[in-house]
Amino acid sequence: MLATEAGNGSTVSGRRLAGAALAVMCIGSIVAACAPVKPPPAPQQPPLPPPPPDLEPPADSPTLTTDTNFVTGLTNPWDMAFLPDGTMFFTQRPGPVQVRLPNGTINNIVTPGDLLPANEAGMNGIAVDPNFASNRFIYTYYSSTANDNRIVRWQVNATLNGIDGSAVITSGIPRALSHDGGRVRFGPDGKLWFTTGDNQIGPLPQDLSQLGGKIGRINSNGTIPADNPFVGQPGIDDRIYTYGHRNPQGIAFRPGNGAPYTTEHGPDINDEVNQLVPGANGGWDPNNNGAYDESVPMTDLLKFPDAMIPAWRSGDSFTLAPSGCTFLNGTQWKSWDGALLVAFLKDSEARVMFLDGNGNISFATPILANGVRLRSAVQGPDGNLYIATDVAAGGGAIWKVVPS
Repeated sequence: MLATEAGNGSTVSGRRLAGAALAVMCIGSIVAACAPVKPPPAPQQPPLPPPPPDLEPPADSPTLTTDTNFVTGLTNPWDMAFLPDGTMFFTQRPGPVQVRLPNGTINNIVTPGDLLPANEAGMNGIAVDPNFASNRFIYTYYSSTANDNRIVRWQVNATLNGIDGSAVITSGIPRALSHDGGRVRFGPDGKLWFTTGDNQIGPLPQDLSQLGGKIGRINSNGTIPADNPFVGQPGIDDRIYTYGHRNPQGIAFRPGNGAPYTTEHGPDINDEVNQLVPGANGGWDPNNNGAYDESVPMTDLLKFPDAMIPAWRSGDSFTLAPSGCTFLNGTQWKSWDGALLVAFLKDSEARVMFLDGNGNISFATPILANGVRLRSAVQGPDGNLYIATDVAAGGGAIWKVVPS
């Protein structure tokens, strides 16, 4: 009996111990299940190449002589375009379009009746038709009271002091009082290229149905080139060559291979120079549920892994505000022959940017630091450099820079 009772007691005790252990295990499981789960680390933006450094001029650099009085008394001069004999058409943001003849005479050409000059909007880029000798066409990009930016083709009269006719060849480019882009250039392919800004509208740069925040490419009569990257794709504006841009204000074509390069304003970091790839995304997407969010990366490789990698950027802590650009071409530029020359507004100087074998910029040399905002840079047919200064109220000028 006692043995039996002792045996029963041991079994009960064992069951109690097992139950207690099981309870502890259950409680531990409950505690573990109730503990907060640590989220995985957020994905990080892939690193971009480091900003190319500013360096002293390389060996065999030219000496520059600058005539700051080539054209004076201008109000926010914006762009220049030349005929082979040195005749220079140029714009001022409030108008008019003018021309400087080789003898120094300056004529008014036209002030459009629908021009809207306000803040950054107004009369911007200008280009001369490659066949000007036979058709007398020039092209301007400007902000219109019709609530768009547009490109108009003007036929200049035979005496170069007025117009004989005009035609709107591209319209409907989104317009605002800032971030309007505005450069127009003929490429070596004979096509007319233009830059447009994002108007500070969040969805616009990635919206392929609209032209804001894009690089466009058209024929000289406004029709669409058959080799544009989005031709025939439903819902896409087939004037688009690249998209995902913030506010590109310069475009130039590399001598030799004709590669297109653009300059672009960053938000408060990372201005860019880009070598364009047909149909590519620049990686700018400030859309935050319809709002404009400038805290996003200028080139968002996390969201757009195939975005264009900038050939140059200002860096992760500041901007310099690049505007117009031109390639230097000719032996008169010595070691600068083939370099990209970029005009800067905020930084009030220009930079000579030297390209490596991949078309990226390896380093830059600052020049023309005269304390004046520089809007445009164009190499003339004489091989010299012409710079427009962004100064208002008659204080603006076009400089002639001669290498020697």
